[in-house]
Amino acid sequence: MSTASTLAVPVRPTHRARTAAIVAAFAAFTVATCLPAIGGIELDLAALVRNWQNGVDKLLQLLQPNFAFFPRTVAPMLETLQMALVGAAGAAAVSVPLTLWAAKVTNQNAIGRSIVRTAVNVVRAVPDLVYATVLVAMVGVGALPGVLTLFLFNIGIIVKLVSEAIDSADHGYMEAGRAAGGTQLQINRVTALPQTWPLFANQWLYVLELNVRISAILGLVGAGGIGRILDERRAFYAYDDVSLIILEILVVVIVIEVFSNMLRRRLA
Repeated sequence: MSTASTLAVPVRPTHRARTAAIVAAFAAFTVATCLPAIGGIELDLAALVRNWQNGVDKLLQLLQPNFAFFPRTVAPMLETLQMALVGAAGAAAVSVPLTLWAAKVTNQNAIGRSIVRTAVNVVRAVPDLVYATVLVAMVGVGALPGVLTLFLFNIGIIVKLVSEAIDSADHGYMEAGRAAGGTQLQINRVTALPQTWPLFANQWLYVLELNVRISAILGLVGAGGIGRILDERRAFYAYDDVSLIILEILVVVIVIEVFSNMLRRRLA
């Protein structure tokens, strides 16, 4: 005689009350940050209702790009591309030794590693527009402060991301190099660099894409590129010209991204 038994799957516990409490707390905190009476920001949503017609007018102007203005934008756009490329190339050359010095597995000297990481964190902490504003005051208006700003901005991103990726990866090949009696420099050159070139290449392509977008903003403070003419046309309320410039930036960024993705697939 056999008895059939059924195994009942326990009911999955629900946490609706806890989830509701978290959502309510988040909503309350968000509302509180919008109340000036208790130190929050003054978020005037009524202004959107009062000025909606003005916003619609500006959007309609932006939807009508002035293609006759295109010839005047060619030279500034080329300058933007040159700035982006030079900044990314300079950062690519400098980022390799800095990254190896910032990663724990490629630099066993804790003091030297801390100095490099601190310097990189300081570089990353300063916004790019602050760099551009200061450099424009130091070296004058033009492409040079823009290139220097992009160089510093790129260094912070590349060294931070690649060094963290190196630290989180498997390092059996480096242990084998140490067991064979290799110095840290030899191990980095023979084992670490061949393993990390794809990481470097991905970040170099990434910052090149970012540089085109950032260059357009840096021009607003006199750091050269398409941003200068963008600020000029905006100051004259020529939104049809502004629309064309925005469209150009969009097209250039998409083209660079397509080529970057193609290169990434070849490097993978």
